[in-house]
Amino acid sequence: MTSTHDPDLQDWIGRTETAQDRFHAEHARRVAALYDDGAAFGDGDPLPPLWHWFYFAPTTARSGLGPDGHPERTGFMPPIPLPRRMWAGGRLVFHAPLRVGETVTRETEILSVKEKSGKQGDLVFLTLKHRLSGHDGLAVEEEQDIVYRGHSTTRQPEPDPGAETPAHDWQDMFRPDPIVLFRFSALTFNAHRIHYDLPYATQDEGYPGLVMHGPLTATLLMKGFREHVGAAPRSFSFRGRAPLFSGGDVALRGRRDEDQSHALWAEGPGGYTAMTATISTT
Repeated sequence: MTSTHDPDLQDWIGRTETAQDRFHAEHARRVAALYDDGAAFGDGDPLPPLWHWFYFAPTTARSGLGPDGHPERTGFMPPIPLPRRMWAGGRLVFHAPLRVGETVTRETEILSVKEKSGKQGDLVFLTLKHRLSGHDGLAVEEEQDIVYRGHSTTRQPEPDPGAETPAHDWQDMFRPDPIVLFRFSALTFNAHRIHYDLPYATQDEGYPGLVMHGPLTATLLMKGFREHVGAAPRSFSFRGRAPLFSGGDVALRGRRDEDQSHALWAEGPGGYTAMTATISTT
């Protein structure tokens, strides 16, 4: 693997790009259909927190995609020479709502590229900073962590029969199926094959099934918080700890902690923790 200490690769740190997208109401209504919430969005309505992820879809031509469905590492993103790419987590601050129908500007900066070694071999962590602004100015600041790693077999975590369910104030159950995963991929124009191509996911990448999108899990945790708590989030951070797969029940749970903060987490079949998150309302 080429070292991330190579001067050419480190030169990507600090690079920026700017994009614009109109947050069309029709697209928001399709997202609402994904979540079965029946919302009929119109221009001027506030977009639910995290739904900006359904906009700014990639425009890479089919000829520019790699064998996994991701865009080849050219252009703005640094050419990290590891084949597997996953969204590992992020941190967001909400300053104001983004609204349906408005044109939103997103400024992106590459904050860091760091190489580490772990149980799964070489890892490279890329952190991006996004600033999204609408008609009323800065609305969302976001840091996004992306991890790259080599080929390996990923088994579904084994359940712990002795584990106790942590105390929680609310809970929702969700079963990801191939239709949900396909719709989420379509709504985000995400061509990563692990989410919809079962032979590729199991035979080429070594997963036990279709992989649930990390951002899908995060949006479901946010949805549960808003429905059960009814408060507006000021900040949201999340971290993926283990993958979730199609066909298994996912428990989405939340608990109020001190100082207006809330702990949220997603558990896979058998009780393993797949994602943790924190929401603050102040």
